[in-house]
Amino acid sequence: MRYIAENLLLGLTITIAFLLVFESNLVLPVWLQSFGRLHPMLLHFPLVLLIVAVILEFFRFSPANAANDFYQNFSRNFLLSGALLAAVTVVMGLFLAQEEGYAGDTLFWHKWTGAGIFFLSSALYFVRNANWYRAPVARAGGSLLLLVLVLGGHFGASLTHGNDYVFAPFKVDEATVPVPFEKALVFNDVILPIFNQKCVGCHNADKQKGGLLLTDAESVMKGGKNGELFVAGQPEISLLLQRIHLPMEEKKHMPPSGKTQLSPEEIRLLALWVQRHQSFKQKLADLPVGDSLRVLAAARFQPANADDIFDFEPPSEDVVTELNTDYRTVSFLARQSPALEVNIYNKSEYAPRLLEELRAVRMQIVDLNLSKMPVSDQDLSIVATFENLRNLNLNFTEISARGLHSLAALPYLRSLNLSGTKLNFDDLHKQLGTFKMLKSVSVWDTELTGEQIARLKKDHPNLNVIGGFVDDGNSPLKLNPPQEGNASTVFDKEIALRLKHPIRGATIRYTTDGSEPDSLTSPVFNGKMTLTEPATIKAKAFKKGWLGSETATFDFFKSTYDPDSLRLLYPLNRVHLAEGAETFFNKKLGTIGANNPAWANFWAGVRDNDLGLVATFKAPVTISSVGLHYMIEEDTGIFPPEWVEIWGGASEKEAKLLAKVKPRQPQKGEFESLQSLAGTFKPQPIGYLKIIAKPVEKISEQNTQKGRKALLLVDEMFIN
Repeated sequence: MRYIAENLLLGLTITIAFLLVFESNLVLPVWLQSFGRLHPMLLHFPLVLLIVAVILEFFRFSPANAANDFYQNFSRNFLLSGALLAAVTVVMGLFLAQEEGYAGDTLFWHKWTGAGIFFLSSALYFVRNANWYRAPVARAGGSLLLLVLVLGGHFGASLTHGNDYVFAPFKVDEATVPVPFEKALVFNDVILPIFNQKCVGCHNADKQKGGLLLTDAESVMKGGKNGELFVAGQPEISLLLQRIHLPMEEKKHMPPSGKTQLSPEEIRLLALWVQRHQSFKQKLADLPVGDSLRVLAAARFQPANADDIFDFEPPSEDVVTELNTDYRTVSFLARQSPALEVNIYNKSEYAPRLLEELRAVRMQIVDLNLSKMPVSDQDLSIVATFENLRNLNLNFTEISARGLHSLAALPYLRSLNLSGTKLNFDDLHKQLGTFKMLKSVSVWDTELTGEQIARLKKDHPNLNVIGGFVDDGNSPLKLNPPQEGNASTVFDKEIALRLKHPIRGATIRYTTDGSEPDSLTSPVFNGKMTLTEPATIKAKAFKKGWLGSETATFDFFKSTYDPDSLRLLYPLNRVHLAEGAETFFNKKLGTIGANNPAWANFWAGVRDNDLGLVATFKAPVTISSVGLHYMIEEDTGIFPPEWVEIWGGASEKEAKLLAKVKPRQPQKGEFESLQSLAGTFKPQPIGYLKIIAKPVEKISEQNTQKGRKALLLVDEMFIN
């Protein structure tokens, strides 16, 4: 048996030498490619065997072991087994290296150190019984083999996990000079660091997965084997964003499952970069002041305050992740900063426990936004435990000036927003004198008069009291549009219309017939209107001394029946899965704009096949119409369906064509919009319903995306 193994080892030595010499001419069949992919799985076995064999070889020549036949045979067989498995691993590695994406110096050194491990272990085996092979030679050879094993493992880990993976813990980070905001480039200083941290491990000069290199602007522009990485101005059709938004279980999701994932902030930065991209030399400071990309990226270059030096320990990232919910965001103030900023949303979901739970990071919170939450004076006692709090936003909350006394003990609080609250002048005047570090307080849109605000400024000269706009009647401002306050604009039987405006005293006037509201004849919204049918509400805000707002339009949809079961007939796009079949009856409407979460998560889409849905009812219901809500974005190829067919009957066997609708197709240059259609028919009992929507097969020559297949995006269906 040992004779066969030794001859096999000799044969493998010749084979590997041959493969190394003629590697450039190697062409592999498919089944051998799969064999090569076993390399990462097998390589650990010969490593362990050879390490143990070297240890045994170190002590082989001691008097006790030299006379022990079992020890001699055992150590020989261990070395032979390790060398044989190393040979198989080397062959697998050579086959794997033929695949696209592996190149560069790291691969070169990994290949030759791997081959060196095999040749050296084989040489040690064949000469171990020579007369000149004694303890010093055995130990020198074993030490050399261990060194090559470490180097080979290091280069292999660098290929898989990025450069210096093994030795990274021993390296001292080089100090880097922060880039000033004014000099920061959008790509080099915002986007490239994201690639370096989350992507370059698999897309570097040594390992170009998919033929894609992400280490510099030229390579990013070039793209990979699947084409361009992004289409400037069109994140929704850019490969970069499509792969990022794939479900985690998808093979092509990037970064792959098991790797560190992109944060929501990083995803949004990438989407905004693609949307705004003009040049790789574009400066961040050249973007408009209110630009979303500029605002989001600015935090990476400047601390909350130049005087801030945080000497507390950072919180556990696991704790921060756990504290993030649908109604509360907890995030680091800046990269490598231990400080946290917290935002709490959704007035209807607020509860004091959302503050109580923050005690786990009370030492690290420096910025807290509670704007428009029903926060009471009692809740401020919890906020008072956040010892390092610098900025507190209490705008439009339910606190009083008297309740501020619990915050006076905060040693670092310097900014306090109290706009839109019920402030008593005497109480506020008294409380402000107890804050030692407070630099700014905002009190606009409160019950304080201009004279009282002036007195606060006089009595507290070191405090910036922001009173807001003072109306002298000569410079009227324009009101912002009214806001819709319903949880959803899709209802089954009826819905109480909720319209609101952030400016107190503003009057909202509306229409339901499609006409523009005016300040004289249009009805005033009094909060008592109930809708029982689909409607389009147009609303404007008016207030004495102000210019009227722009018109806000709100569409309300009725869907009387929810099916008992839903089933998709055809697959959805991988990047437009939303909630699958449940998407169409979850009462969640999407929005326009690829950077909005409602765009990415609420739209179900198809391009290469029809959109088909089967809905069934346990007991037939009387139906006379079926509708769809869809998006139009002509310049990016998002079109209405070419046609929609409604099939139905009391059962599947009785189903027949009830209606067919062909919606109007957009013209070139038409603005993006959200539209709906409905197929109507004679009222009849329906237990089985099938809806087929066909995407436009070929966009008209008159359109921007002429000749391409259109993308159909639908977020909701309505059954009445």
